Amino acid sequence: MTQTIETPSTSTTAGARAHAREQHGRTTDTMRHVPAGTAPARLTAGLTEAAVARLSWAESVAFGRYTALPLARGTRLRLTDTDGDACVHVLLYRAGALHERLNVADTVKVPWQAYPTAGHPLLSDAGRLMGTIVADTSARHDALTGTTTLAGNAARYGAGTAHSPSPAGRELLTLAALKQGLAARDVAPSLSLFKGIRVDPDGSIRFTGAAGAGAAVEILLQMDTVVLLANTAHPLDPRPEFTGTAVDVVAWHAPEDLRLLEDGLLTGPLAAEHRQALHNTDHDLTARTAR
Repeated sequence: MTQTIETPSTSTTAGARAHAREQHGRTTDTMRHVPAGTAPARLTAGLTEAAVARLSWAESVAFGRYTALPLARGTRLRLTDTDGDACVHVLLYRAGALHERLNVADTVKVPWQAYPTAGHPLLSDAGRLMGTIVADTSARHDALTGTTTLAGNAARYGAGTAHSPSPAGRELLTLAALKQGLAARDVAPSLSLFKGIRVDPDGSIRFTGAAGAGAAVEILLQMDTVVLLANTAHPLDPRPEFTGTAVDVVAWHAPEDLRLLEDGLLTGPLAAEHRQALHNTDHDLTARTAR
């Protein structure tokens, strides 16, 4: 005897409504969890109960996809390369003043360090501290190469548009930007996480790949920030196939960490350049509050 499971027909409005309501509560491997506290244990592993209680973002972003969210000052953002083949291209913008954004050139130049890892400041184009990498078990990142382009992906993989099988990072970041009130011209050079590079003595850039499954990066935000993320191939990845894995993203409010950072209790004493950028941010926030 064959068992038949009937599902509501979607040929009528009532049937479509019933079918849609049946989907409530279902989950997939890659999705945003709303409210964030309903995220599976995989995403919140290692967080304290207090952090879980203050979650503001929980999402797993598939390879070839993008996401974005405004986050408050004092938020701690954790990205995890769960399966070991993600490559996350990051852009940051100041919420409420979107003309101010992450400047990867200054993020490398000002702290005298080309290879971001724990303790590295993320600087805006106004010399202010947007955030600090406060934890890092990957150390495979890239602040020099930028993300992939439509032309580059079309030449390598045969396509590069946002909805193609091999979307370019710039195309994905542009979509994310548009949904946050920005324009294509606002998509600046990005920081890449989980796929590293090294500059050889002759000036050539060498791709060093990933650190492996489970590597994680945590960023403490120093100002209200719009975060754009695109999980797609690195421009120097030598593999001919467009391939990669999801990235897990969680964020929670941790304003107490701002004081710990300033006091040198989070990543160690701040370098002079890092501290000046922090003071620039705090001075601006104080001036705005006093108006």
